[in-house]
Amino acid sequence: MMRGRLLSVQCARSLSAAPSRNPLASITVPPTATKLVDYLNKSWTQFHATTNAAASLSAAGWQELAETDQWTDLKPNGKYFFTRNHSAIVAFAVGGAYEPGAGFHIIAAHTDSPTFKLKPVSDRKMKGGFVGVNVQTYGGGLWYTWFDRDLSVAGRVLLREPDGSVVHRLVQIDRPIMRIPSLAIHLNASIRTDGFKPNEEKHLAPVLATAIKSELEGFEIDSDDEAPQMHHPLLLAVLAEELNCDTSDIADFELNVCDTQPSVIGGVAKEFVLSGRLDNLASSYCAVEALLASTADGGSLDSESGVRMVALFDNEECGSDSTAGAGSPMLFEALKRATKALSATHTDKGGEGLTERTIRRSFVVSADMAHALHPNYIDKHESNHQPKMHKGLVVKYNANQRYATNSVTSLLFRECAAVEKIPTQDFVVRQDMGCGSTLGPILAAGMGIRTVDVGIPQLAMHSVREMCGTEDIDICVKHFTAFYNNFTKVDEQMKV
Repeated sequence: MMRGRLLSVQCARSLSAAPSRNPLASITVPPTATKLVDYLNKSWTQFHATTNAAASLSAAGWQELAETDQWTDLKPNGKYFFTRNHSAIVAFAVGGAYEPGAGFHIIAAHTDSPTFKLKPVSDRKMKGGFVGVNVQTYGGGLWYTWFDRDLSVAGRVLLREPDGSVVHRLVQIDRPIMRIPSLAIHLNASIRTDGFKPNEEKHLAPVLATAIKSELEGFEIDSDDEAPQMHHPLLLAVLAEELNCDTSDIADFELNVCDTQPSVIGGVAKEFVLSGRLDNLASSYCAVEALLASTADGGSLDSESGVRMVALFDNEECGSDSTAGAGSPMLFEALKRATKALSATHTDKGGEGLTERTIRRSFVVSADMAHALHPNYIDKHESNHQPKMHKGLVVKYNANQRYATNSVTSLLFRECAAVEKIPTQDFVVRQDMGCGSTLGPILAAGMGIRTVDVGIPQLAMHSVREMCGTEDIDICVKHFTAFYNNFTKVDEQMKV
């Protein structure tokens, strides 16, 4: 025993005497991942995400269009974008060698994420001496992850100007102003056996303030016999302070409940992006970055015969059936109008069936996040389809068309990456589990356009805090850029 202890001491001394080398010193974070974190911290809502995407395009010299104007000046090598509802955006760059009837090469994603939204009448009658806020769930969130978080609000506010006009303003309250507190385990002992099952109507209302403090600060509380006010004066005061206006100027608003914890690079090896809204702002960010990279001066746009496009929609998390969703004709209308405008000044006017022929030559990459293999739930993945972080974009398949991928569209997408030696992975959900869906089948069925469904692998999807790999962000931007640069040539080689 004594000899063993002496050996241990000698070994420890030997290790301590050895030259120290910190293996973490050489770790670097891909700049694309750092830029994503900045984008996430500025994009708490679909309105902010759209505005920030538009700002990136404007800074690169892209021309903003309005859907209400005539598009008469479109031309080869032109770069354009427009927004709808301030929550969706379409951007497209015309190839320098554009020919009428050539295809649009599109990456489609969405700007919304599961959250709580304030109800039209958000003022919650005082309960137990607390002032609360009425909210409604949006999308299919993991709502239990929102308890005991430092929450705030962000979104758009409609302000009435002195002349009677109404303007759109964005607001993002960075400090915590509300919270959904858990019930103490002493009062909910059955949670150990029955699990955590909050009632969405009764248990998810955030606390805004105590009634006593609210009254001391001069904010009256509605009594039971008075007509209800739409929003509590405390909430309106916070918004007015942020917007530097009077509360009476606030005509209406659309506000999301948001977690105030910043998005960060995390992990001992700095290999994870830790954030809310990765689904699907990570895809949206990568799509815009790739479009900018593939259309920069000196790039391949000059020799492109088609049109490179990004379409970021709203309302995917609740079905896409909205004026700014993928179920709307927004993308079809943009494609049709751009095709018509470009052909009007071309020597070849396009002829019969110009829009239809353009659609048949077009291609959509439906980019939404994918399920990475979870180390604590290995059995949730089918054994031959287990996407991992840092291994490439995931091509998603489903025989029942929950994803729009088929053998031709998957091969086209993978071949574009193979030119640049970029890896890909495949995913099929287990047959005894349900499968989510994406924008892909909606666009494929609505427009008759070739579509592939892909995604960045992530964990904790629809949690208030999700995670993905920093390397996967870099891979995604490179893959999307390769898609834009190589699709025309790869598609010409397909005889099917």
